[in-house]
Amino acid sequence: MAKAKFFATLILALIAISMLQTMVMGVNGQGSHLNDNKSKYGPGSLKSYQCPSQCSRRCGKTQYHKPCMFFCQKCCRKCLCVPPGYYGNKAVCPCYNNWKTKEGGPKCP
Repeated sequence: MAKAKFFATLILALIAISMLQTMVMGVNGQGSHLNDNKSKYGPGSLKSYQCPSQCSRRCGKTQYHKPCMFFCQKCCRKCLCVPPGYYGNKAVCPCYNNWKTKEGGPKCP
């Protein structure tokens, strides 16, 4: 009888912990597609007409504005995404990150 009560209590505790974890993940924005920041920057997150404005943002602080804009727009049209920020963060957009020149350097700024 004591074993049955112990197992019933254990099962109830596990269910309670599972419910609590689900609630915490929902509050933190994890596990929910509604709060997914990747959709803002990830692959296919842009339409081709959005590329010029996103590339202006991306290339806004470089002294090499024209080449940056040229390659950024080329990459954006292919990948339909531009990483956040002025530099780096390319992992958000794998296509943008992995497109290389013939020499093996990064194609996209």
